[in-house]
Amino acid sequence: MSAVEAEIAALEALSSAVLRERWSALTGSPVPRISPKLLRLALAWELQARSFGGLSRATTRTLDQLGRGETLTAPARPGMRLVREWQGRVHVVTVGEDQVVRWEERPYRSLSEVARAITGTRWSGPAFFGLKKKVAA
Repeated sequence: MSAVEAEIAALEALSSAVLRERWSALTGSPVPRISPKLLRLALAWELQARSFGGLSRATTRTLDQLGRGETLTAPARPGMRLVREWQGRVHVVTVGEDQVVRWEERPYRSLSEVARAITGTRWSGPAFFGLKKKVAA
């Protein structure tokens, strides 16, 4: 059993007061008003996240978007072909199997970089190419 597994297993024997102290010591934030059972789960997640890494930036962004209920951004997937008309000209962007975005035979790091090259101003690439949708109320 690893040290993290042992720490998580030890949470079962802790009282509510000790769990709250452990939360404050571990996170440095106020203890959430939740049941001891849920606090054990939250502590277990925190311990694992600190040992093995937390959520990726993309996952955090997706969860934030879902929580706010404002927009939902579809990821640019390999093999995608995105078409956008801008000022009377049709622009075609492809996403390669290597996740490289290509426009006019040139590789770009992101859709936002391509949108900036097309428009000359800063744009959200997913919004410019229609991958970001407003969620209905």
